Amino acid sequence: MLAKKYTSGHPGFYKLLEEEAKLHNDKNHDYAIGGNPLGNFHRVAEILSHYPNLDLSKSSVVALVYMMKQIDANLWMASQGHKPKVEGSKSRWMDVSVYAKIIILLIQEERCKSKNVKS
Repeated sequence: MLAKKYTSGHPGFYKLLEEEAKLHNDKNHDYAIGGNPLGNFHRVAEILSHYPNLDLSKSSVVALVYMMKQIDANLWMASQGHKPKVEGSKSRWMDVSVYAKIIILLIQEERCKSKNVKS
């Protein structure tokens, strides 16, 4: 336990750190087992690098980036043939479906704002 090693801090703080470490480990199992522990970020960054003029200040693009994280996780699990610990494939594909609808709404919102600014 971390609280035994680090005695000057609040014991609850170290308990939280241990909980976060477990969560990180379990989620990373789903996102990166069999590869680089930061692989999900690297793979999504590689995909996005093909679109150099992508405007990350647009909410619709941010939602697209979040969607890519889920798509990559599904592809990684499928390519590695492992079962997830935290969130299954069905749930991730449902996230992708939800993100698609959110992206449509954000694009509509962005177009409305753009028209109002130009008027």
